[in-house]
Amino acid sequence: MSKILIVEDEDAIRRVLKKVLIEESSKYIIDEAINGDQAISLIKTNNYDLVLCDIKMPKKDGIDVLKFTIQFDATLPVIMISGHGNLKTAVNAMRLGAFDYIEKPPDLNTLLSTVRSSLNAKSVKKTTLKSKKGSNKYEIIGDSKEIMNVKDLIFKISPTNAKVLILGPNGAGKELVARQIHANSLRNDGPFIEVNCAAIPSELIESELFGHIKGSFTSAHKDRTGKFEAANNGTIFLDEIGDMSLSAQSKVLRAIQENKIQKVGSEKDIHVNTRVIAATNKNISDLIEKNKFREDLYHRISVIELIVPPLNKRKEDIPLLIEHFISILSSQYENKRIFIDETGMKKMKSYDWKGNVRELRNVVERLFILSDNDQISEIEVNKFSGKN
Repeated sequence: MSKILIVEDEDAIRRVLKKVLIEESSKYIIDEAINGDQAISLIKTNNYDLVLCDIKMPKKDGIDVLKFTIQFDATLPVIMISGHGNLKTAVNAMRLGAFDYIEKPPDLNTLLSTVRSSLNAKSVKKTTLKSKKGSNKYEIIGDSKEIMNVKDLIFKISPTNAKVLILGPNGAGKELVARQIHANSLRNDGPFIEVNCAAIPSELIESELFGHIKGSFTSAHKDRTGKFEAANNGTIFLDEIGDMSLSAQSKVLRAIQENKIQKVGSEKDIHVNTRVIAATNKNISDLIEKNKFREDLYHRISVIELIVPPLNKRKEDIPLLIEHFISILSSQYENKRIFIDETGMKKMKSYDWKGNVRELRNVVERLFILSDNDQISEIEVNKFSGKN
């Protein structure tokens, strides 16, 4: 049985929410509160699995309830219910730790999908809080202040359903961050689907994202499932979203707002339950000013903005990264090992790593392959790094 608290001062909306949830499952036990004070009293004395909370209420409002709940039980998910004028406040609530938000009047499919996703949050979040460890497979290497800030933010946002925009230069590790968020999320049993928006021709991006039906265009010889549908109950990672066409952006906006897509050539809606993580190395504000990126889409995908620092801003992590790459490469090259001595490491830390972590890995692999010595000094680093 799942115990749910509905906090809503409007009787009609509260009745609709309760009716929909009871019809969805006989295993839902529903309590009601008409204001923030009553909600806080009930949360103190009951073991709830989920709180559905309106934002604008008399006495204590929804933000007050959210702040109390996070302090009282950090594992209890809170879904905020927002009117149109409260959308900015709802986004701020996500930053404070809300699981998700639903706009009024609530779309029933969106409501039920969000409730189902959040009901696992309590147990999953407890496990996450105990371990405070991400997936080893997608471990982010480093202990600099800059990278620890990234890790802390990943830990906070992973169990939520918040849309995330990852910013940073090429090669800094934006995909790794996206994969770590998914691996630590409630959707980690679902698919992680990556789309490189810059690598797909503009005339094909909509088919790639949403699929198409046979005969919808010249080369559409059979029906095709799009990436959004393939990522259902999981995560879609829209890499280099700054390169997406305006036409595709408008359809992505609809998919995010309504959890619905339409295949190219079809008028049939397909409901999807997909978390969106996007990334770009571009300045979105500049693109918006040049009318190359929709401002409304930006606000939808940037509930949380996460900035991945360039390697030049965290050079103290270079020795740890090098050791990590050596361990990986050792198994690939017949257990060969190399050791970079003090002079070599000093040289590696002195370089301007414009290609970031990706470039560093390439240099380490080059040393593995080309150097005849197991001990790598400044001489070998200069010789095989490709840098002056």
